[in-house]
Amino acid sequence: MKKKKPDEKLWGGRFAVGADPLMEEYTASVHVDKRLYAFDIRGSIAHAKMLHKIGLLSGRERDVLVRGLKEIREEIESRRFRFKPSLEDVHMNIEARLTKKVGEVGKKLHTARSRNDQVALDLRMYVKDEIVQVISRLCTLQQALLGLAERNRDIVFPGYTHLQQAQPVLLAHHLLAYVGMFERDKERLRDAHKRTDVMPLGSGALAGTSIPIDREFVAKELGFSRISDNSIDAVSDRDFAIEYLSGLTLIGMHLSRLAEELVIWSSSEFDFIEIGDAFCTGSSMLPQKKNPDVPELARGKSGRLLGNLVSLVTTMKGLPLSYNRDMQEDKLPVFESTDIIKGTLDVFSKMMETVQVKTDSIADALRGGYMQAVDLAEYLVKKGIPFRESHRIVGKIVSYAIEKGKALEELSGEELRQFCEHFGEDAVKLLNVRVSVRSKTSPGGTAPRGVAARIRSWKTRLSKEG
Repeated sequence: MKKKKPDEKLWGGRFAVGADPLMEEYTASVHVDKRLYAFDIRGSIAHAKMLHKIGLLSGRERDVLVRGLKEIREEIESRRFRFKPSLEDVHMNIEARLTKKVGEVGKKLHTARSRNDQVALDLRMYVKDEIVQVISRLCTLQQALLGLAERNRDIVFPGYTHLQQAQPVLLAHHLLAYVGMFERDKERLRDAHKRTDVMPLGSGALAGTSIPIDREFVAKELGFSRISDNSIDAVSDRDFAIEYLSGLTLIGMHLSRLAEELVIWSSSEFDFIEIGDAFCTGSSMLPQKKNPDVPELARGKSGRLLGNLVSLVTTMKGLPLSYNRDMQEDKLPVFESTDIIKGTLDVFSKMMETVQVKTDSIADALRGGYMQAVDLAEYLVKKGIPFRESHRIVGKIVSYAIEKGKALEELSGEELRQFCEHFGEDAVKLLNVRVSVRSKTSPGGTAPRGVAARIRSWKTRLSKEG
């Protein structure tokens, strides 16, 4: 490949020899960062308007630049624009094309800015935009989970700790736990948005500029709430991207937990739910199989989300101030994690609408699990017996039931009194799982009235967001 003359590069004035083709290929980022083209063009249009405002561009020059930038955006979106790796990145590709289109005035656009603050601007705009989109998708998934909870609001369900049956709960209560998880995810992203909403353009390479630019004007044009107050930090900060990736990683972790339960619940051993055929696959060898591939893939993709977070933190942890070329590697993890989260939220929202709950299998699972044991212990507490003593007594009752091959609900009042004289006939009623669930009236508990109120509250809250 023929080497280019150094002055063919936009930065080539200082160099006597053109770039080695292998070096050009290795350092090019346009195959990744071209995704930022719309934000780069928006930033350039705002910058051109600002240069006119401070008197460095005439009105005609501003209009020529703005028109040229809009035409380039149309070329890219209609796929008529050819990105050149030799021009390294999206910024230089757009600038070179602009200069070719409009002539010498195109060379004025880069006044008072650097690719360092330009890329920081583009990435912040991208992250701000994607935060809004991810929050919207989280809301849609919450509504799907809420719909499933409401359709099955009366179903008593075995609650687990250590994947061992623990206490009966309402299935709706269990599903609302995920609605709450995803609400925290939205809160984290909203909070991250505040720190992303800082406009870095005007910081230059690292020291600012002697040109009397109007940064507040550009911030207003681009919808930023404030400008950065340290030019060195502005061009070298990727905390906002790391915080965003952290938020996406937590979403992925929550999706993975939900996915794991869907996999378990849809197995023949549990048989609590059936996922719609449109969101499952078969086996190339086993004709009977119906595989929950969507939850399994979501579980697997959560590892990539964590990997992307660790990747960017690792890239940044040893960098001196200010900008370093290592930071070119910031965009791929951000883009990939964004795509994973948006795709997973989209497919989960549709999939959850197809989930059918198998009430008979769940009812079978509720029998014989000794899940009402703590209800007996709390009964004795109300009779004045210390909880540790009540715990010991009920433990012996459970051992007795296991030895006799009985479920707790099959024990009589007489059998209970063999272990403690304070058990009355009313204690036997507690062994009904529905009675057990109704008794959990503490705030945040699984009692039906409380769960129904929270369903109503979530519906109101999410409808306002929608």
